[in-house]
Amino acid sequence: MKNVFTIPVICLLLTLTSGCSKDFLKENPRTDLVIPSTYKEMQALLDDDISMNVTPAMGEISADNYYLTGDYWQTLLLNHERNCYIWQPDIYEGQPNVDDWSLSYTQVLHANVVLEALETLEKKGSLDTEGKNLKGMALFFRANAFYNLAQQFAPPYNSQTAQNDLGIPLRTSSDISNKFPRASVEATYNHILSDLSVAEELISPNVEYSYKNRPSKPAVYGLKARVYLSMHNYPKALEYSDMALHLYDSLLDFNDLDTLVLNPIKRENSEVIFQSRFVGNNILSAVAFPDVIVDSNLYKSYKEGDLRRSIYYFKGFTGNMNLKASFSGSFFPFTGIATGELLLIKAECMARAGNYEEALAQLNKLVITRFKSGQFIPYTASSIEEALNIILEERRKELAFRGIRWTDLRRLNQEGFNITLQRNLNAQTYMLLPNSKLYVLPIPPDVLAQSGIPDNIRQ
Repeated sequence: MKNVFTIPVICLLLTLTSGCSKDFLKENPRTDLVIPSTYKEMQALLDDDISMNVTPAMGEISADNYYLTGDYWQTLLLNHERNCYIWQPDIYEGQPNVDDWSLSYTQVLHANVVLEALETLEKKGSLDTEGKNLKGMALFFRANAFYNLAQQFAPPYNSQTAQNDLGIPLRTSSDISNKFPRASVEATYNHILSDLSVAEELISPNVEYSYKNRPSKPAVYGLKARVYLSMHNYPKALEYSDMALHLYDSLLDFNDLDTLVLNPIKRENSEVIFQSRFVGNNILSAVAFPDVIVDSNLYKSYKEGDLRRSIYYFKGFTGNMNLKASFSGSFFPFTGIATGELLLIKAECMARAGNYEEALAQLNKLVITRFKSGQFIPYTASSIEEALNIILEERRKELAFRGIRWTDLRRLNQEGFNITLQRNLNAQTYMLLPNSKLYVLPIPPDVLAQSGIPDNIRQ
């Protein structure tokens, strides 16, 4: 029997999410024709978490945290899901309407609509605190969307070639008739960081427990740390991870969770700074797809006493390890910003700077909350290299299925880690070599036809 959970789970997911739409959006969802005139309407547009708090999935689908059974792979109806899995040069085969691209640019559109409405109000007088906070949130959402797009559809950042490498279209207008060319990778990252730099001066410093779909100053700092890490700018990544943790450093103790329930982690848990999840797909979903199997080497890397073995995963009815819970509190895994990731960024950057003993102290602060009480043996190391390897291994385990592994593979392979990915499917072996052109995904065919922008070269 195949995928017995799929239909009821998806139906439940639709039921749960359908209640999240806002009245303002129901009246007229064509945001290119509607300009919100009040703060309430602007907030409603940014609070549409079905659109604003989702992350592209094709990078994670292409990564090495899981494998598929051959029978299930053949049932996948979306070409890009089936072909991402085996790293084909043409993943779409002409199939249009790819959510990874369109929903990210929907986020950009919503952000631009709010920014333009605020600009109109600003011309009539200075913005008050609420208006400034809304502007900061809109800039965060635009920067986050641009960053997520760049991780899939642009080459990894390389300071030697970034000025000439093709990045993404940087849409800064809500007028959908305006065409934007592909900016360079350098311009793409500069724009992301510029939006975040303005946002950090405007946005609220408080993480709202009941509204973690809304960005805050710790989220801005956290995203900046994530961006700088992907750029290999480790001093800046350390600076902003530390700034974020100075404002918000709460950790969730996994000893307080019930490992026997299906989803023991609440969406509004204390560790989450900014809430988002993968866009809907037929691979990365807890419980729903038992033929999506956690990579055995990844699962075995969790030591005895590590509660993540039973919190993040469970043994499905097929006897294989499947996805279970995440910080999203829903079936699609968490892709947002949380304290644990920031501690891992801080630890990695400190180790790279030579302060590996303090780096491991930061790491231990996180990992002790993941182990059964009294069973964690703090990490020690006798060299920078040893400490860095420990931190990167813990990064892999803690941040699996969060949309981060693909970026890490691109980044680490640039530094000579030489990680080769391999799939065995239907008696055939597929390989993705380090620094392959296939690490940059193609732009959807309908986007190419409408915009005239050039595609990525993958062969």
